Amino acid sequence: MDLSLPQMVRLLVYWLSALMVTVSAQQAECGGQLNARNAGYVTSPGYPQEYPAHQKCEWTIQAPDPNQRIVLNFNPHFELERHECRYDYIELRDGDSESADLLGSKLCGNIAPSPIISSGPAIHIKFVSDYANQGAGFSLRYEIYKTGSDDCSRNFTSLSGKIESPGFPDKYPQNLDCTFIIMARPKMEVTLQFLTFDIEDDPLHTGDGECKYDWLDLWDGLPQVGPLIGRYCGTKPPSEIQSVTGILSLVFHTDMGVAKDGFSANYEMKPREVTDALLCDAPLGMESGRITDEQITASSSYADGKWTPQQARLNGNINGWTPNEDSNKEYIQVDLRFLKLLTGIATQGAISRETKMTYYVTKYKVELSTNGEDWMTYRHGKNHRIFSGNSDAAKVVMNKLAQPLLARYIRIRPQIWNNGISLRFELYGCQITDTPCSDMLGMLSGLISDSQITASSTRDYQWTPSAARLVSSRSGWFPQQTALQPGEEWLQVDLGSPKAVSGVIIQGARGGDSSSGSASENKAFVRKFKVSHSMSGEKWEYIKDMHMQQPMIFEGNSHYDTPEIRRIDRTPAQYIRVYPERWSVAGIGMRLEVLGCDWTGATPTSETLKTTPKTDDITTYSSCDEDPSSCSEAKGVHPTPMADRGFNCSFGLLDKHDLCGWSQDPTSDLLWSFHSHVTRMDNTGMSHDHGPGSGNYLKLETGGTKGHLRARIISPIMSTTQDPLCLVFRYHVQHDNMSLLRVFLKTTGQDERELWLVKGNQENDWKEGRIILPIHPAEYQVVFEGVTNYGYNTNIGIDDVHVVNNVPIGQCREPVTATISNEPVANVEELTWSPFASPSASSWPEKEKNWLYTLDPILVTIITMSSLGVLLGAICAGLLLYCTCSYAGLSSRSSTTLENYNFELYDGIKHKVKLNQQKCCSEA
Repeated sequence: MDLSLPQMVRLLVYWLSALMVTVSAQQAECGGQLNARNAGYVTSPGYPQEYPAHQKCEWTIQAPDPNQRIVLNFNPHFELERHECRYDYIELRDGDSESADLLGSKLCGNIAPSPIISSGPAIHIKFVSDYANQGAGFSLRYEIYKTGSDDCSRNFTSLSGKIESPGFPDKYPQNLDCTFIIMARPKMEVTLQFLTFDIEDDPLHTGDGECKYDWLDLWDGLPQVGPLIGRYCGTKPPSEIQSVTGILSLVFHTDMGVAKDGFSANYEMKPREVTDALLCDAPLGMESGRITDEQITASSSYADGKWTPQQARLNGNINGWTPNEDSNKEYIQVDLRFLKLLTGIATQGAISRETKMTYYVTKYKVELSTNGEDWMTYRHGKNHRIFSGNSDAAKVVMNKLAQPLLARYIRIRPQIWNNGISLRFELYGCQITDTPCSDMLGMLSGLISDSQITASSTRDYQWTPSAARLVSSRSGWFPQQTALQPGEEWLQVDLGSPKAVSGVIIQGARGGDSSSGSASENKAFVRKFKVSHSMSGEKWEYIKDMHMQQPMIFEGNSHYDTPEIRRIDRTPAQYIRVYPERWSVAGIGMRLEVLGCDWTGATPTSETLKTTPKTDDITTYSSCDEDPSSCSEAKGVHPTPMADRGFNCSFGLLDKHDLCGWSQDPTSDLLWSFHSHVTRMDNTGMSHDHGPGSGNYLKLETGGTKGHLRARIISPIMSTTQDPLCLVFRYHVQHDNMSLLRVFLKTTGQDERELWLVKGNQENDWKEGRIILPIHPAEYQVVFEGVTNYGYNTNIGIDDVHVVNNVPIGQCREPVTATISNEPVANVEELTWSPFASPSASSWPEKEKNWLYTLDPILVTIITMSSLGVLLGAICAGLLLYCTCSYAGLSSRSSTTLENYNFELYDGIKHKVKLNQQKCCSEA
């Protein structure tokens, strides 16, 4: 092919330029194998000048230890050609080759990516450029990803303690992600108080929670599951924090940059105060300062800085809150940090300290939210409620809500005002957990795991049952499709172990058709629902209306964000199901929490004692779970899962007296008292709990008090059973030869039967007692009674009361430690008590022979004389009938008289019943 001279020149220039690009690319560092033992850098060729065209550079960074990970931090000066990363880009692989999984998407543009961390010991980096539009390129630092020292992440379960950032009081390390979780004991709450606080702050951040580099997250529950209380950095410590759920989590994050001194905080667990007579009208803390300044915000504040939201406290003496502009779009907001019941609002105007002008709000609206993003304006019927405010600047005006509302965030939005907007106020209400048996059982906190939440169906992976957690989830559970018939769909919660359920909190959800991408616009809720419960997960029973004896239909939600509480009588259950009956136009959407408490004192059903899930799948919590060293089971026996919750009891720890489900008899002369090895008194014999740890036992102790005195403790109600039960306990009786320890079975009609008795000095040692609890047709209770007599020093103790299931009934009285009948043990089928049958060896095999000796002498005399009267009456009647039938000379008149009457004897009393045409001899 012939070329002209100009064409040959252009071709030569093109070849020379291509050769120069190739040489420059070879001279630039482009790829290689790198060891992350020491930190290093990877840059595009020529950085920070423009990178060459036609590049394909690959680096593999390897950690020295296979258990280590690698972190990449990019320099903010980052510039690669855009165009959706089709031409110039960086590609990161989570491994040592180009075939490993992609870490995120391809990188390009002029915004540096966030730090990237591998899941293993290697990262593969590939940089590609085409022939045009080059930029400055990139620079990144690689190093081993460190998570701090061994104490970086810990769980805390003791009653009090200190939590510090790693290395405190020295500066904390870089690249930390530490988690500290405080787990409160049952019936206790956690309080956290910071002592020092210094975490790297973003100098450009404009509000709370906008920490960019290092921060501390506080969660009311497990991290990423429970509600986020707040994100904190800088030098201002968070105010005192209290957990409602019983789980308080701290997550500490640091980056590769500046390190500060860190933080130090003390936590303490305190018993939760509850009351049956709760009015739920306590001030929530605006006036007292319990609501801190950081919890009060507003849409704006007056420019001179003398009318801030923090001055909006009721009866505050310096002005009040005033917005920058008097408008009904302005609002003041309080973050209560936790869900609380709001029952009232008190408002007040303000007098300007500078001008003496008066300002107050005469009308206002109230808005509520659980998350600070989804808001509901309080309504009266279908319309927004307009609250009447103040008529002057000084007087306090109270407005009560028609019904308590659950919310975390409260907004007051002025509508009409005098002279201008100015407001001081107080909020009134209470916490859900302030009432008895109202603990949140774990949906919100995360204590209930995802696997314990199931449903009849699920629409999509975004709206699975695990998304049905109250408040903490922004979406919620949606079924596959809206059911054509009410009650076809359900949401189920496995509580993990039997609980006394007292109610549910139900909330709507955000969701929709995932294919349309309209999930954020589809706001659904359930208007009416039913609730069923089960102990086994197989046999279900609805909560019923006591008047109609039909499944109760509960009112649900009227707004997708506002939760509603629905109470029920305490019901023993391990599984709870909610069945939607009516729902919003957008369909069924639900979030849920279950309220209740440990199953103590609740009346179980026969299902409870007969059918339970496999014990391998159940975790039962008791005082032994909190400190195993404080509890000791009777040797050779184990508590039965059939025992009613609250019956099995070891009476707590040194500093925690616990009667479980038992109660002192108020009619007793004395009360049982708690003792342990540290409460020994001189000359009283017992010096320690039966168990090896620091537990308690119950003790009846008198110092020679005159008279016949009793102390009684009564068990929770036990339900009917199909098999007899074996009761095992430890006891101690010393010093007084007249002392008695007795065990009774008490029926619902207040009748009592003695099951067991021990009398007199049993030496200074703990002994084991065993009693058969017979099959019983009705509910009953077990009573322990200690008796002291006539001025003797008495020392009686009981401990470790348990119903067990691995002791055959025939061996339940062994070892024999009390005076019990030596008759053979009856068959299991015979161990049944009938209230209409007299006691016998078969129905009461554990009754001792000398039980009459323990009765009052007058009562013994009455019983003896009555029995003698019955016997004599029967003999006389028999003789009279015999003579009548056998004596031939008996007159017809006398014979007729005897023919017309039949004699029957009831308890020694003769009754006569008229007979028609009966012959005396044949009928006799």
